[in-house]
Amino acid sequence: MEKAEFIQNYYQQRQQTDSLKWDGLKERYGDGGLLPLWVADMDFSVPSFIQEALKQRIDHGIFGYSLVPETYFSTYQRWQKRHEQTAFQKDWLHFTTGVVQGLYDLINCFTNEGDQVIIQPPVYYPFFDAIRKQNRQLVTSELVETEDGYQMDLADFENKLITNDVKLFVLCSPHNPVGRVWNKAELKEILRLCKENDVLVISDEIHSDLILPGHSFVSAVTVAEELDFLDHLIVCNAPSKTFNLAALLNAHIWLPDKKLQKKYQTWESIHRQTENSLLGQLAGQTAYDQGDEWLQSLLTVIGQNYQLLKKQLAENIPEIKIHDLQGTYLAWLDLRNWLSTVETKQFIQEQAGLAIDYGEWFSPETKGFIRINLATSPDNIESTVKRLIAVNRKIKGGN
Repeated sequence: MEKAEFIQNYYQQRQQTDSLKWDGLKERYGDGGLLPLWVADMDFSVPSFIQEALKQRIDHGIFGYSLVPETYFSTYQRWQKRHEQTAFQKDWLHFTTGVVQGLYDLINCFTNEGDQVIIQPPVYYPFFDAIRKQNRQLVTSELVETEDGYQMDLADFENKLITNDVKLFVLCSPHNPVGRVWNKAELKEILRLCKENDVLVISDEIHSDLILPGHSFVSAVTVAEELDFLDHLIVCNAPSKTFNLAALLNAHIWLPDKKLQKKYQTWESIHRQTENSLLGQLAGQTAYDQGDEWLQSLLTVIGQNYQLLKKQLAENIPEIKIHDLQGTYLAWLDLRNWLSTVETKQFIQEQAGLAIDYGEWFSPETKGFIRINLATSPDNIESTVKRLIAVNRKIKGGN
């Protein structure tokens, strides 16, 4: 499907639809008139074949207790083989309502209060909350910004594991917000350190399908298999980011190891008595069965939106550094050579009228950065650039 056809068919106006992204601006930012580029969902409707499958089920009219169809697993296996070359097995799969909920549950299940849990900021801010709010001790190993993009600081990571007696590592792969797709060598080194120090790993791979050309996703499962480390690995992912299905409450927890499965099932029997999402699983299975072409068209739009943003900022505000986008639909911009860190809200929100995610939400060290959601129409990205250029004129003119 061509870009113009995709946008015509799937871009939707979302005001007054109870959209958090569009209708929650007043509550979140104090201004309902901003252009929303923040929370990570898309302004594109789900593929038409998913809508049709849901309509057929709705026409049936009964939404009682339901089984997970056997075909869900085989369809999902084929998707994994086509897109990620990951050797997924049916008995690994457990369902949850969302990856964030899964993260909270897994931290609760596999660690105790007071245990040390390590993450790599700047990183998705619910990671911080899931650790702190459950009375675990937060340990951070900051990613290092280099000329070649963000890198893991392996020496610092190893030192933190040892000196803090870390029990759990939450990996973000691909990484949100910096847009890195970790390669196999990087994953092998970080998992090797975890194996040597007996650290359990949760790999959040929710963006694993959103990989831009020139890059390839490697699941932590593939690397852990080679390292004989599957007994210390849990993976979380979902169709929600890929196909814009977050509100249908269907996500995956992979537990390759039998002992981990048993421990989680015991914990779940006490703490997590809930049904699976019938419509969420139907949407997910349909997406995995028919969604290849739609996803490719989506990635074309995201890639072109990124290039548009990058090119126009380079031409008009070269002081802004936009990091290489390898995966996700989230652009990571460094404004520190353009604005002082205390001026970010004033110029980005109050003058440019943009609702974005601020860098300090992901790490205290990235104040002066912003994250922009590219999963929208090119017109919105054009408007974003024009607004930034207008602000830049005022700054240069001293007004």
